[in-house]
Amino acid sequence: MKILRSIHSLNPAIGGPMEAVKQSSAILIGRGHGVEIICLDAPSDPWIRQYPVPVHALGPGRGSYGYAPRFTRWINDRHRDYDAVIVHGLWQYNSFGVWRALRGTATPYFVFPHGMLDPWFNRTYPLKHIKKLLYWPWAEYRVLRDAAAVLFTSEEERRLARESFLPYKANEIVVNYGTAAPDVDLATARENFFNHFPSLRGKRFLLYLGRLHEKKGCDLLIESFVQTHPAGGAAGHLVIAGPPGHQDYLQRLKHLAADAETSITFCEMLTGNLKWGALSAADAFVLPSHQENFGIAVVEALACATPVLISNKVNIWREIVNDGSGFADEDDLAGTTRLIERWIRALPEVRDAMRGNARQCFARRFEINRAVDSLLRVLEERVAA
Repeated sequence: MKILRSIHSLNPAIGGPMEAVKQSSAILIGRGHGVEIICLDAPSDPWIRQYPVPVHALGPGRGSYGYAPRFTRWINDRHRDYDAVIVHGLWQYNSFGVWRALRGTATPYFVFPHGMLDPWFNRTYPLKHIKKLLYWPWAEYRVLRDAAAVLFTSEEERRLARESFLPYKANEIVVNYGTAAPDVDLATARENFFNHFPSLRGKRFLLYLGRLHEKKGCDLLIESFVQTHPAGGAAGHLVIAGPPGHQDYLQRLKHLAADAETSITFCEMLTGNLKWGALSAADAFVLPSHQENFGIAVVEALACATPVLISNKVNIWREIVNDGSGFADEDDLAGTTRLIERWIRALPEVRDAMRGNARQCFARRFEINRAVDSLLRVLEERVAA
């Protein structure tokens, strides 16, 4: 099968689904399928030259939307070369451009919304919501309506998508989604992490790893940790690792952390061995996010047998709780505090069981080969039809 994947940008600094696209594309190629990527980056962007999958960079498009007429022309001229097209994301030209090129053709396309239909965005950014309401009927509604399938990565994402915009019509399918298991020796990675952060050696610590953004609930995490920490220091230490979305927000977080004295450590985004070492060494991973479609870092923690403490706005919370690999609560100060207190009160044998459950949960639900198997089943069925 030959597959074309459409994504707005492959810039790793943006975050989002880029890593999963890269990993799953490599596995598809390894299984003998052809995979190419079309995006709205400029051909000269450094991440394009370094990308391990063939990329057709047809940007830069105009503005943040990325309008680029040649993007549609390129697909229109070559769509017969592909068995299927996969669109990643909404609200930018890489989705509407595919619809414009493929409507009325025999080439099926599939859409991953990647959480972009979550009603949280409508409530939080009302002005943007008004713009989307105007755009929806003649663009994204048609993109979803005419797709061979709209692919959701959890039942929760599928349910929430129905609440955002009307009219709504989509051939909904929930597929597995995930990431690769760590490709390093975790004991060595842990030692490497402690060599870089010697003050953490021998300490129990909770870990947040990701972009420092208000959506992620980092402020809630720090406030909750400060509340629970004075009670004998049972919460241990808190490590906040990630790049700031805005410097003002980072300064706000550091101001909140001042009351915890030396019990909170800030560090830059961790990658490679340092990332896996931190995830493996952590007592638990914490993400009290207000909106999280999937949470790759959550799943990476599970792969390291590290339990996760998450809000019930992380769309895979039900799967994690049902598998006994973490706790979930509300995305507010009280809920985040309950998460930390519940972890503090957990008996050692309960924590040990959760570590084993975490690894099994990852292997059964979120390992990247499972995700590829699930995606291929949908593609093959729909292409054959």
